[in-house]
Amino acid sequence: MAFPLIVLALGHTISNMVRTLPAISSDVIASDLAISTGDIAAMTGFYHLAFAAGQIPIGVALDRYSVKSVVSVLLSIVALGSVLSALVQGPAGFAITQALLGIGCCGMLLCPLTYAARTTEPAQFALWSAVVLAVGNSGMVLSASPMAWVIEHFGWRIAFGLPALLGIVVLVIVQLAIKPLRPSTERPADIWPEIKQVVAIGLSPALRGVVILAFVSFAVMIGVRGLWGGAWLMDAKGLTRIEAGNALLGLTAMLIVMPMVVGLIARRFNRPYGMLTIGHVLAGSALLLLTAGANGGVVAWLFGVADLPALYDVLLIAAFGALISVQPLLFSLGRAAVRTQHAGKALAAVNLAFFAGAAVLQAMSAPVNTGFGVSGVLVFLGLVCVLGALAFWALRRRV
Repeated sequence: MAFPLIVLALGHTISNMVRTLPAISSDVIASDLAISTGDIAAMTGFYHLAFAAGQIPIGVALDRYSVKSVVSVLLSIVALGSVLSALVQGPAGFAITQALLGIGCCGMLLCPLTYAARTTEPAQFALWSAVVLAVGNSGMVLSASPMAWVIEHFGWRIAFGLPALLGIVVLVIVQLAIKPLRPSTERPADIWPEIKQVVAIGLSPALRGVVILAFVSFAVMIGVRGLWGGAWLMDAKGLTRIEAGNALLGLTAMLIVMPMVVGLIARRFNRPYGMLTIGHVLAGSALLLLTAGANGGVVAWLFGVADLPALYDVLLIAAFGALISVQPLLFSLGRAAVRTQHAGKALAAVNLAFFAGAAVLQAMSAPVNTGFGVSGVLVFLGLVCVLGALAFWALRRRV
């Protein structure tokens, strides 16, 4: 079971690489397309919006068809979208290809999670979901300093072409290594009731708080790793593109290693609600402390300087990554709330909240950046993270 899961998780690796490319390339893309960095932030929202829109149909498809058939279609779309992204000549084309990539990537996490839900016991699911996220988050390594080097030497278009090559390679491996595991032979003829069931599961009392926290959790994480973290390090701290990419590797390392650590801790102590609340409150606080160390902020003032050195920011960004890595527990709560035959729908409901939040908050970050700069965006994301955690705790399921 481990090898098929890792192969399927490679699709999530590509997805993470694609969605975090703007963090290290937004300035050169904006210059090439004659638009602003804020416009790039708004356009990447199309990726998340398409990703979110695809969650319900993907959740239904995974409960009706084999994981292999679903992921094969998605990998083909990602390869096509990546090629077209490398060829766009204007902002409209970039927005369209972002949406196409969002459609292709929308099930790259759900496919391995659904496979795990069907082949493991509920008690083991938290650990396996953490493994899937860890493998998938390694895609952010590729979009950090390695991709910064590619962009510096060959341009951002070549960088967008690489996911196409990786998508084709993974597609071939999937055809050779994955068996078409089907959920059930008893599928309703009408798809509409299943679509309504995804929505009903997401709005159920058992998942209401989970959905609220999921709405802000991924949005904050991808906002820092996918766009604003790199912009902050380059603009506020004066790091070069490659130096910023290297700095983001610390965050990426935490996002790879810590989900597995969290899975082991959760399996030992079984306190998912407390871990999720504390992790997100502290992660949001780390972003607030980040801005307080620059431009004469409170922390910088306490040390008697205008700006703390970049090491302060690098360590806080890494700490943010470690703390927000409690995210896999949201999927565990979603999986535990339903029977196995509805696992795809429950996971889709949680994932829908993840990427709907990313689409909304990414779009909102553009005007915040216009009015208050990158520091204002980080404060905004930090506050949203803390408030989402408190709402989750207030709505937690009493068990």
